[in-house]
Amino acid sequence: MTVATIQQPQLNLDQLNTRFADVDAKHLIQWSADTFGDGLVMSTSFGIQSALMLHLVTRIIPEIPVIWVDTGYLHPETYRFAQELTERLNLNLKVYQSHLSPARMEALYGKLWEKNDVESLNFYDQMRKVEPMQRALKELGANAWLAGLRRDQTEHRQQLPRLGEQSGIYKILPILHWHSRDVHRYLVEYDLPYHPLFDQGYMTVGDWHSSRPISLDDEHERDTRFQGMKQECGLHLPKTTGEAQSFDSSSL
Repeated sequence: MTVATIQQPQLNLDQLNTRFADVDAKHLIQWSADTFGDGLVMSTSFGIQSALMLHLVTRIIPEIPVIWVDTGYLHPETYRFAQELTERLNLNLKVYQSHLSPARMEALYGKLWEKNDVESLNFYDQMRKVEPMQRALKELGANAWLAGLRRDQTEHRQQLPRLGEQSGIYKILPILHWHSRDVHRYLVEYDLPYHPLFDQGYMTVGDWHSSRPISLDDEHERDTRFQGMKQECGLHLPKTTGEAQSFDSSSL
């Protein structure tokens, strides 16, 4: 596999976060396209509200590489939803998976999600999510990454800046301060679908074995993921020492 090489621009993130504190998402996406060019990628999980970011970004950058990490354990509804949005929005989809098939992983390490400890879940996430994502960013020559994280999703995300850096790549979060009502308004305006499991009570969805519908006992929607033992899958957590400590709440 040929790895693209694109020069990394040197940016003052403090100044940029001040400059872009109140600009709308479209403006920030356009600035990202102008600044990073072919080095700009975006990621998607084809989750509950993923249609929003996919539509928002591709209206401005139609050919942007869209990275999807397929763990091999997604709900059937997710695979069909991914196909629907890929065709409808004409996505330049780049699918990445672990080098270990699900069957091989289970033969070697067992069903890690059944071990009921954070270490096993983190090991699973590293193999099935983090490593494929890091490989995708490297092979695509990414120097900047657009993601649809929002502050109201997890404790970790409440502390994130709109423009940051993760593992040597700039991370841009256009809808960081959007709320659920903003998401709903956008989806309705452009006649975009929620993930089909939304109608079954799922507020967030990942692998079939580690996500469930929300219940009255849940204090937060992310309690429905990873048996409530962590909030993040690992893709969006940093890899410094402090980031590693946060890995218990996931980094993808």
